[in-house]
Amino acid sequence: MFWSILTDFIGGVQSLATHKSALKRAKQNKIKRFRNVGYKTKAKRAVKEVRTAVSNNSADEARESLVRAVSIIQKTASKGVVHRNTASRKVSRLARQVNKLSSS
Repeated sequence: MFWSILTDFIGGVQSLATHKSALKRAKQNKIKRFRNVGYKTKAKRAVKEVRTAVSNNSADEARESLVRAVSIIQKTASKGVVHRNTASRKVSRLARQVNKLSSS
């Protein structure tokens, strides 16, 4: 995987960068983009896990998956993958769904 990242091509299209520092920056951006995709996927998976638990009306499972999801979402925000307000909004909405399920 990393071999394809370290080539002169970015996203299947040859880079427009011509001088050395621009080529380096393009390579770094590509590596960061692949890393960020992994973090985003992990966060989406955690959110989906909470939502499926809520839709199945299993409060205990929803609470447990919410704790895991909050940790993952906050980690993505701390790494700068998503904005901290976006992370906060996602956590708030998930917690509201779980609390609504627990109270009813």
